[in-house]
Amino acid sequence: MSNGKIKRKMTDAELERIALHFRLLGEPMRLKILQAVCQEPLTVNDIVSAVGATQANVSKHLALLAAAGILTREKAGQCVYYGMKDQLTVKMCELVRSNLTD
Repeated sequence: MSNGKIKRKMTDAELERIALHFRLLGEPMRLKILQAVCQEPLTVNDIVSAVGATQANVSKHLALLAAAGILTREKAGQCVYYGMKDQLTVKMCELVRSNLTD
């Protein structure tokens, strides 16, 4: 899908995975979470404070993002840290933002 020319047709499974990725990114709260953890891994409590949502809401979104392979999840004692795993997602968000017109 680069340069307006498709190198090869994507399979239905590939298209479904791409659509799922975009559906995950289509929720503003998930984008807030990604923005919060893109610099360094944070605990759930830190993310809750950064995005201004409830712990239950943030945990639900974190589980989806981690299951999709967008975030890492690492336990350290009693704390769980979430960080960016998929740097391409960060780049995609930056590209979309740079192409928005005011």
